Amino acid sequence: MVHLPLSKNLFEHTGEAMTGINQYMTSDHRHCDELFAATESAADNEDWETAATQTEIFLTAMENHFTKEEEVLFPVFEETTGMQQGPTQVMRHEHQQMRDLFSQLRYALEATDQDEFLSITETLLILMQQHNMKEEGILYSMSDEQFGDDTASTVLEKMQKIGD
Repeated sequence: MVHLPLSKNLFEHTGEAMTGINQYMTSDHRHCDELFAATESAADNEDWETAATQTEIFLTAMENHFTKEEEVLFPVFEETTGMQQGPTQVMRHEHQQMRDLFSQLRYALEATDQDEFLSITETLLILMQQHNMKEEGILYSMSDEQFGDDTASTVLEKMQKIGD
């Protein structure tokens, strides 16, 4: 099993202290984007050993990100705003779409099928970009606006414990 390196302060993806939900989670998006690029590059070079390692690192980071949202952020957002069928429902649906692509990605990796792997990464990239724009532009901003300082601190602390 591949483990992601953990920073001493999980608020520090960029070397600067995170001050809010939007900044912290946007930084987490960028971290996942970098891992995704390394995954795609390895497959593009047909370096399947590196691609396998990078894929697992990327998928672990994505699952950790989804866990931060689904188990910590979304429930607090829904409780605070009273919106049960709003943006969090859309985000959960898109997480499932990405998880389906993750399964396809693993299959293409096992088959060392470069064309299929890169086709899936292209679809995944578009979905992730659209998804991240919605989260960063709507959900995270609303969280920062709606949560009080105590709630935001508690949410950030809980997400920190999940890791990168």
